[in-house]
Amino acid sequence: MRVALLAHEQFPERAKTAQGILRYGDDEVIAVLDRANAGSRVAEYLPDVQDAPIVAGMDDLESDAVDALVIGIAPIGGGFDDSWRDDVRTALEYGCDVIAGLHTFLSADEEFVRLADENGCELRDVRKPPEDLTVAEGVADRVDAEVICTVGTDCSVGKMTTTMELARAARDAGYDAAVVPTGQTGIMIEGWGTPVDRVISDFAAGAVEEMILEAGDEHDYLFVEGQGSIFHPAYSGVTCAILHGSMPDRLVICHDPTREVIHGYDSFELPPIEYYVEQYESLADPVSEAEVVAGALNTAGLEGDAARAAIDDYADELGAPATDVVRFDPETVLEAVC
Repeated sequence: MRVALLAHEQFPERAKTAQGILRYGDDEVIAVLDRANAGSRVAEYLPDVQDAPIVAGMDDLESDAVDALVIGIAPIGGGFDDSWRDDVRTALEYGCDVIAGLHTFLSADEEFVRLADENGCELRDVRKPPEDLTVAEGVADRVDAEVICTVGTDCSVGKMTTTMELARAARDAGYDAAVVPTGQTGIMIEGWGTPVDRVISDFAAGAVEEMILEAGDEHDYLFVEGQGSIFHPAYSGVTCAILHGSMPDRLVICHDPTREVIHGYDSFELPPIEYYVEQYESLADPVSEAEVVAGALNTAGLEGDAARAAIDDYADELGAPATDVVRFDPETVLEAVC
C-alpha cells in the first residue's frame, strides 16, 4: 500500500507513529506531510529509515499518488487537531482511506463519514478495541512461548522501538519470534493487536492475555510492546494491565538518559534506575516471577563517546546488560532475553 504520513510541525522527534512506520512498516511511504519542514526529505533527519519527500499538505500530492493517509502523530490525550482537517478532507476527496490511532475517532465525525461514503473510501480508527473483551483469567503463563515485555522509565523512551528491534534480531538469529502490539503504532505495523489504553480498565489485562493466548503456542518467543510507565501519574494503569495480563518471563527496561522528569509532568522527577528495577519486579511478582534481565537506552540525544558512556553507566545501574538497540547491535540484550 502507498501511504502519506501526517506529521505537521512534529517531525521527526514527536511524530512517533510516523517514525515507527518509516522504520518498520511494509507500506511504501510516498510523502510525509509537515508544514514546518516542507521541501526537505526524511533522510535529512532520519538517515536509517525509508526515505520520502516532505510536503506541506495533501494537496501537494496527485490525487492518485497514495492509497491512504495515516495520522502519524500520537499527541497526549489522543485528540484530533483541527489544523489537520483540510488534509483529511483532501485525502477523502481523493478517494484515499484515512487511518488514525487517536482516541478521537474519525468515524464519529459527520463530515468525514459523508466524504468517505461519497468517495468509496474507509475511515480506520486503529484505537477502537474489540467489543467482546472480558477480564483476565490469569492463564497467560500456560502458553509455550517465552514472554518478554518491554517496560519504561517514562513514556516515549523507546518501548515500541525496542520491541520491534528485538523481535527482528531474534528472527534474524533463527528464533521463531513475534510481536504482541498493544498500541496504535505497533498495531499499524504488525496488522493486528489491541490498543490497551482504550480498553475498559476491568478488561485491559484480559485484552493482553487474549493476545498472548492467540499467539503464544504459535511461536517460541513473544515480545510484548510496553506502554506508559509504572511511575507515570497518568498512564501507570496501562503499564500494570500489560504486566499482569502478559505474565512475562523477562523484562527489558527502556530509558532516555537525557530525561530527568516525567514527560509532560515536569514536577515529577524520575526515580533512580535501581528503584525502577525493584518496583517493576515487585509489580509483576503477584502473577509471575519476571526479572529485569536487560536494558535498552535511547541515546539519540547524545554523541558517540557520550552514548557509549551512558550505556555503560546504565548497565551498572541495572546490574544487567544494556545497549541502544537502534544505534548499536542489539545482540547484547538479545542474548539476555532469548
